[in-house]
Amino acid sequence: MLKLINGKAIADRIKDKVAQQINALKGPRPNLAIVLVGEREDSKLYVTLKEREAVGVGVDTHLYKLEASATEEEILSVINFLNDDEVVDAILIQLPLPGHLNTNKIIEAISPAKDVDGFHSLHPDFVVSPVLASVEACLDEIKFLADRKKACILYNSEIFGNTIREMLLKRGLEVVDRKRIEQADLVISALGEPHKIKKEMIKKDAVLIDIGITKLEGKVLGDVDFEDVKEKAAYLTPVPGGIGPMTIAYLFYNVWQIFKHKNKIS
Repeated sequence: MLKLINGKAIADRIKDKVAQQINALKGPRPNLAIVLVGEREDSKLYVTLKEREAVGVGVDTHLYKLEASATEEEILSVINFLNDDEVVDAILIQLPLPGHLNTNKIIEAISPAKDVDGFHSLHPDFVVSPVLASVEACLDEIKFLADRKKACILYNSEIFGNTIREMLLKRGLEVVDRKRIEQADLVISALGEPHKIKKEMIKKDAVLIDIGITKLEGKVLGDVDFEDVKEKAAYLTPVPGGIGPMTIAYLFYNVWQIFKHKNKIS
């Protein structure tokens, strides 16, 4: 019987703690700058959710939108401006970026002290990738043991894929190519392709972590076809209500950690 991992409940606990600490401040609140390049529907949806949730936890946000055709020089100019802006505590580059851009170069241009996603090679130890933290929280929630198990990652962002792969390897999992997805005990998908994953693609009793999110005809859909896999998979993070709320909660947790260290708050 398929069991759903309640990401919303986990996210609410994280956000409540952050909101309590921010509300206790007697001065300026944490400030997050979001850089959105292009018109991907999944990226725009994620940004909208982050802006909305920021209000509830007490984080101020500023959105910087650039055309999909923006050059690296234009984006780097925005990042340099945000690096120098003392009001901005944290910077988020919404991924994936358009294909003509060098994502690694752009991420590395962010000041390590302001990298809220934890993708910069020199990011501080107190900042952990929100997606990484969310996936780990899900695996811990279901007490997923890595002993002789295989994992498969589906992604369109190399930075994301590499970060998740490193985490899975540290947990003792063997990471297999997407062509061997049917062998995987754990499948993590962040494609943004609605209902891409069907029952014939997965192993019986597989754990499915669905990070993909697409808005189609007014509905929010994940990469996994829930109705199709529900008799075969063991666990699934639903869309909506799974990984999405958790990544946003951990994002604001990171904003708060950056703000605390910057202002020497204990």
